[in-house]
Amino acid sequence: MFRLRGVKAKGILHVAELDIPANAITCIVGESGSGKTTLLRLLNKMDSCDEGEIWFEHSPIDEIDSIELRRQVIMVPQTPVMFNGTVQDNLQIGLSFAGKPPATDERLMQALHVACLDKDLLQDVESLSGGEKQRLALARAILMDPMAFLLDEPTSALDEETANTVMRRLTAFIRGNGKTLIMITHSRSIANAYSDVVIEKKHGIPQVKGGLNGGRHD
Repeated sequence: MFRLRGVKAKGILHVAELDIPANAITCIVGESGSGKTTLLRLLNKMDSCDEGEIWFEHSPIDEIDSIELRRQVIMVPQTPVMFNGTVQDNLQIGLSFAGKPPATDERLMQALHVACLDKDLLQDVESLSGGEKQRLALARAILMDPMAFLLDEPTSALDEETANTVMRRLTAFIRGNGKTLIMITHSRSIANAYSDVVIEKKHGIPQVKGGLNGGRHD
């Protein structure tokens, strides 16, 4: 899905050559400050590289309209944006931004189920914890139905049991719907258990540690 050649960014990221497959789950691990988030942000033009080329599908990413790209490649940051209002409001607003019609309550609840968030649609978002807001943002992204999800530490605020439940449901959804997931995680156990490909970042240089289907968790 993505091809990077000779990419340098922010003085910390150096990618001579990297291919990220479609319809697969890729986890990015590595020490703090190694450029993991920068790499993720390059993939939907939230940041631009200083040198090199990035291709999405069969097109240079610089030639793709940024808004259209972000509708197909959605990033959920570690601290997601929440909007004033209810859980329902925050789910529907993503569809509005994407130019899509509102979803039924049934679809909203299905997305919340995948994200392991058992909340009433009319609950105020201000009452949610940090981990619950992360999962609400994930459900919002699921509703937008992109080709690829870019997730920055989606389980960082969760206990181990909840994190694994989220990952089981999320990876089942990704594989069952032919989507692509690229996520940063601090947990090597999650990376090893659920990923098809593991990219380890050391000193800004990515190293592919797993082959496709090498870490599948079925």
